[in-house]
Amino acid sequence: MAKKPVKKQEVETTGHEWDGIQEYNNPLPRWWLWTTYLTIIWGIGYIIAYPAIPLINGATPGLLGYSSRAEVAADIAEIEAQNAPLTARIIELELTEISSDELVGGEADGFAYNGGRAVFQTFCAQCHGAGANGSKGYPSLIDDDWLWGGSIEEIYTTISHGIRHETDLDTRISEMPAFGEFLSKEEIVGIVDYVGSLSSINGAVATEEHEMLFLDNCAACHADDGTGDRFAGAPNLTDAIWLYGSDSATLIDTVTYARAGVMPAWSGRLSESQIRQAAVYIHSLGGGE
Repeated sequence: MAKKPVKKQEVETTGHEWDGIQEYNNPLPRWWLWTTYLTIIWGIGYIIAYPAIPLINGATPGLLGYSSRAEVAADIAEIEAQNAPLTARIIELELTEISSDELVGGEADGFAYNGGRAVFQTFCAQCHGAGANGSKGYPSLIDDDWLWGGSIEEIYTTISHGIRHETDLDTRISEMPAFGEFLSKEEIVGIVDYVGSLSSINGAVATEEHEMLFLDNCAACHADDGTGDRFAGAPNLTDAIWLYGSDSATLIDTVTYARAGVMPAWSGRLSESQIRQAAVYIHSLGGGE
C-alpha cells in the first residue's frame, strides 16, 4: 500500500513583494533563538555583577565590586615592591657609578638602562623622537653637541629642572635678545653672513664690519670665536649642528626674533630613581660625555 503523500504546507509571506519576488515569513531556527535568549540573560547578569552603566561621576559598581583600575594598581604595587631594593640602590649610588654597578648596571641588560629607556619612551620620545635623534626645535641626544653639557650629572640636572621652566627655581635659564628690536635688517644680515662664514654654510662671505657686529652683539654669549658657552646655554656656531635650521632665512629669523625653547622640569613628576635611570639611558646613547 502506497504512503499518502505529505501535503506541503504553504509558508505565509510577510506581505512584502518586489518585482514579483515575495518575502516568506520563515521562522528562525530554534538553536539561533535560544542562543540569542542566553546572550540577553548573560548581558543582564553581567550588568548586575560588574561595572557597566556609565553615570555622571563614574559607573555602576556592580555586585562583585570589581575594578580594573584597582587590579592594575595592585599589579603595579606588586612590581614596585619587588623592584624596591633596586630603585633604592640607584638612589644611593653616585650617578657615575650606576652603569657599572653589578646589581643595577650592565649597560643594555641592566635594570637602570631598561628602566631609563621605558621612562624615555613614555615621557621624552614625543619631542626628542623614539630614537632620540630629535627634530627641528628639539635637540638630538645622540650627538656630541650639548647646550648645557653632556656629562651624566649635567643631563640629570637638565632632566630634573628643565629649561626655562618658570615654576622651577633651579631651571636652566638663558635668554637670547631679539636683535630686530635695535639692529637694522642690513646689520642682522651682516651678522648672519658672519655666522655662516664660521661654519662654512650658505656660501657666506664675511667682512670686518660683519665681524665687528658679531663681536659687539653676540660674542658675550657665543664667545669671540663663536664656539658658544655651555654655562650660558649658548650654542656653538662653528659646527654643522643647528637646532632650528641653518639656511639664511631661518638664521635671519633667529637673530631678529630670538629663540626660547622650553623643556619641562621632571622633578616632582618623576621619581628620583626614574630621573636617574633616564639620565643613565640618555648618557649611554652615544652622545653623552
